[in-house]
Amino acid sequence: MTYNYNSADPIKIRLQDLDEKKSFLLSQSKTFCMLPWIHLHAAPNGDVYPCCHSMNISPVGSVKTNTLEQIWNSDAQRRIRKNMLEEKPSAECRRCYEQDSTGFFSGRKSANKHFGHYIDKIDATDSSGHLDEFAMTYWDIRFSNLCNLRCRSCGHVFSSQWYQDQARLAGPEWKEQNTVLNYAGRTETDMWEQLEPHLEYVEQIYFAGGEPLLMQEHYNILEELLRRGKTDVRLIYNTNFTHTDLRGQSVFEYWKQFKSVAVGASLDAQGDRAEYIRKGTDWAVVEQNRKDMLAICPNVDFYISATLSIFNAMHLPTFHKDWVEKNLIGAQDFNVNILQDPRHYRIDIAPKEYKDQIVKLYQQHLEWLRPQDKLTRATVGFESAINFMLATDNTHLIDTFWRKTHELDAIRQERVLDIIPELRALL
Repeated sequence: MTYNYNSADPIKIRLQDLDEKKSFLLSQSKTFCMLPWIHLHAAPNGDVYPCCHSMNISPVGSVKTNTLEQIWNSDAQRRIRKNMLEEKPSAECRRCYEQDSTGFFSGRKSANKHFGHYIDKIDATDSSGHLDEFAMTYWDIRFSNLCNLRCRSCGHVFSSQWYQDQARLAGPEWKEQNTVLNYAGRTETDMWEQLEPHLEYVEQIYFAGGEPLLMQEHYNILEELLRRGKTDVRLIYNTNFTHTDLRGQSVFEYWKQFKSVAVGASLDAQGDRAEYIRKGTDWAVVEQNRKDMLAICPNVDFYISATLSIFNAMHLPTFHKDWVEKNLIGAQDFNVNILQDPRHYRIDIAPKEYKDQIVKLYQQHLEWLRPQDKLTRATVGFESAINFMLATDNTHLIDTFWRKTHELDAIRQERVLDIIPELRALL
């Protein structure tokens, strides 16, 4: 079947071959998602969620106290499955509902598209949402918070580098109760030991962090997949792309051996703006890493996955166009990842005049983009960003934005307006 980026139809089965209920769930339901039947997500602090998009709500368990298998049929996890089968919303799914409403291709739709061929699992789900079979087909386990950057929209949960800043913001009591490096599981090797039996089932692995390309666990998984000849497992990355090897192990050499690798680089801006928003970035190194990748493994799918926030809203089109003109990406190889939390960094905090400027800029950028974007991925991203921004007025969070920004600027000895002067419009 031809891959259609913006279609939510499952790619490995045909809707017309399914019964009415299953076809409805995968194509028309506003709440159904395949992930609770094939997946659990573990954060670096041990909290477990139905997926990474649901982290704004209480976890469904913790791998600090229970195994993934024990959490599989927890009360919360069963409730979520039951709600989905009955077309009822779940609080855990708020982010996807919001994305759906503004035209973004949500994580929920993506899950149904790529894993819809597991829809028969609903037949084995009882009326309480219980599912006996525990088979992790899709992995997204954040083994630790090991990271080399201190991104503005992040924090200590996902970055070990954030520890000192967080301690200064939160105070000595927080520092005494937390450690620099956190890892999921009861021991450092616990998560791998729990995942290893699921190598039999795994189809897709999402590597994120922390920074996955700095984690030995990432390379261990690739080694084991290669040893077992499972080069058909699809590898997807969210990486800051500042390091591409670990102890002499080049990730480019690994990627060449797998049939499907998609690398989403978390790059939100270029130059000094990139180095401000994602503190610790050396922009020259990032550009050189992309050039090296093109030389060593040019066929690997690479795209920029830019987190769109109030910090980079006016700069994103310039960055996109510049990398296209430098032949570092194609025009279609740009994914707009809308920031939804923390809420005080969202683009919808902008006042109307600033929103009008962003809309005008994006409409001009879309005129340049549309003829070149065969996937329409980048096009839909910018169009949906306009819809998202205009759907809500969060100007009441501007004061919070300035307070949080000034606090962190003072710690890092930076001045946001020196780097991003257009934010004066929020004063």
